[in-house]
Amino acid sequence: MAVNYGSKRVVTGAHYGLRDWLAQRATGLLMALFTLVVLAQVVFTKGPIGYDKWSGIFSAQWMKTLTFAIIIALLYHVWVGMREIFMDYVKPVGVRLALQIFSIVWLVGCAGWAIQVLWRL
Repeated sequence: MAVNYGSKRVVTGAHYGLRDWLAQRATGLLMALFTLVVLAQVVFTKGPIGYDKWSGIFSAQWMKTLTFAIIIALLYHVWVGMREIFMDYVKPVGVRLALQIFSIVWLVGCAGWAIQVLWRL
């Protein structure tokens, strides 16, 4: 005869808290390192910083590729943060879904605009 001492705890939810926490830290670190790279290029650029110099910083293919990767990291960072806010504070499922869809559309639009600006330099 089996003895059951209490009920078995059932954990509900999506089970991606640690993954999201790590993603937030990793993308935040990547963005911080990118900021240091851009600051170093600005500091070591001789003369006044105008459009030509600023455009020159981002005209190299390696910088465009790095910037593209950071844009993707930024979008993921924002998405994880907004999704967590919506899941924690917006209780009506329909409103939460509408906000998440709006966020996805907005972030994709921002990505398209950022990439367009980046490759137009």
